[in-house]
Amino acid sequence: MIRFIFVCIMVIGFLILSIPVLIVEWIVGKFNPMFKDVTSLHLIQAVFSIILKITGVKLTVIGEENVPTDVPVLYIGNHRSFFDILLTYTRVPRRCGYVAKYELHNVPLLNNWMRYLYCLFLDRKDIKQGLKTILTAIEQVKEGISICIFPEGTRNKGNDETQLLPFHEGSFKIASKTGCPIIPISMNNTADIWESHFPTIKPCHVILEYGKPIYINELSKEDKKHVGAYTQNIIRETLKKNQALV
Repeated sequence: MIRFIFVCIMVIGFLILSIPVLIVEWIVGKFNPMFKDVTSLHLIQAVFSIILKITGVKLTVIGEENVPTDVPVLYIGNHRSFFDILLTYTRVPRRCGYVAKYELHNVPLLNNWMRYLYCLFLDRKDIKQGLKTILTAIEQVKEGISICIFPEGTRNKGNDETQLLPFHEGSFKIASKTGCPIIPISMNNTADIWESHFPTIKPCHVILEYGKPIYINELSKEDKKHVGAYTQNIIRETLKKNQALV
């Protein structure tokens, strides 16, 4: 329980104490947007890294060399824990926005930082608004910003982490409309950090693997039609393979 308390103190404390930083970053962004983007990225990566150290998680990363560092990408991952975002964001090599649930848009201070980091808020109950969010993500990729999305649409709470929820095919329009590579992300055992024994946070071993880039224009005609299922299968097989390493 003590780890959970420390994580809460860290998160709440940062959000409150960072108010002056938000203001400074806003001013800097008026004169040098790229500098503001990079400093915001590195600051949040540092905060997330500290939080992960508090949890005591042991992280094994495989295939990081598969992530291009010179072009934006579409990260696609399985989703079982709130900590999935921290685990992946600490490793992005360039600006990257996450597609998050719309409810986070209403959280003070947190929503400010999320907007600074190019995160988008998706209301899955509003089809028109959801399409607008995807179109915005497409424009961000064209501007050089990577996007990370968990296409299951919600945290998968099933007992078997290899049994993934259906992937929403609409998420993959970000790649089909921009030509950016899709990077599959498989994460084993993330629910064991917290969700499996809520509210206690316990040290555990997490395996994070980046798959080889997928270029939609190189897929067969059939796989192009179902690129979500194609990517899901890669992640599922990787999850099965890495269960032996946990």
